[in-house]
Amino acid sequence: MEKIQETNFQNIKRVCGENFLDDNLILLENIGMIPLPDSARKTNLIIIGLCTKGSARYTVDAREFAVNEGEIFIVSERHIIDKFLLSPDFQAPSIVVSMDFFHEIIHNVSEMSALFLYSRNHPVMKLGIKEQQVFQSYFNGMRLRLKDKNNHFLKQLISTLMLAMFYDMSNVIYHSKQEQPYHQSRPDAIFTQFIKLVEDNCRSERRVSWYAQQLCITPKYLSETVKQVSKRTPNEWIDNYVTSEIRILLKNTTKSIKEITKELNFPNQSFLGKYFKENVGMSPSKYRRS
Repeated sequence: MEKIQETNFQNIKRVCGENFLDDNLILLENIGMIPLPDSARKTNLIIIGLCTKGSARYTVDAREFAVNEGEIFIVSERHIIDKFLLSPDFQAPSIVVSMDFFHEIIHNVSEMSALFLYSRNHPVMKLGIKEQQVFQSYFNGMRLRLKDKNNHFLKQLISTLMLAMFYDMSNVIYHSKQEQPYHQSRPDAIFTQFIKLVEDNCRSERRVSWYAQQLCITPKYLSETVKQVSKRTPNEWIDNYVTSEIRILLKNTTKSIKEITKELNFPNQSFLGKYFKENVGMSPSKYRRS
């Protein structure tokens, strides 16, 4: 069986002009400007777009979705997207965010993270005129600031704007969740509770058995349920959150690796280094210098 290729941040970056922030964020005037792949792709980033004209169809994990004028669409990581069909007049300003930057922005905002989990199963939502204008204003504001590559605080500025936009978009998700009859299945409920537990406890607990015990289910059932809902194992989710914590501490603090080791309850510095390299592909010190 042919391996499904992943979405490529660098390929997208080639068509965005100067509207990007390193390997963290890309602004696309119209996502339709990206050459459509001729086969399925596995997402390793987040795409948030607003359809301002025309329509589009695509599948996510074999489920078909339609996007029409005035609707926002969110494509999150670890999904298989395929069968793209855009109308000739399709227009959708879109924001592409790396997973590292996304987790860095919403760090310690657990309610927002839970709302984005809801959007995994509800990736298309209708926006009112005011909400569409709000999205456009954030998009234009970030585009304007990205022109000033010499701004020493550019990343912090973009992070702040993205966080504010995420709050506004999360408000849309929240009200959509309240207004629609939403009967959460038991697997979805377990997954949501699991993610909340990981967010709150990943600094000290990395055992699947511990999380299963908190949820009063067996580790096997937790593993099967999380894999069914998210296409990822509990260990992959735990590792994702732990490595995000390490990345943030390495990039945004002056704490030594020894201090980070202690803060995240690793047995020793060597163990943390090995763990980080297995998940990120480089040592903590090399990542900090990069």
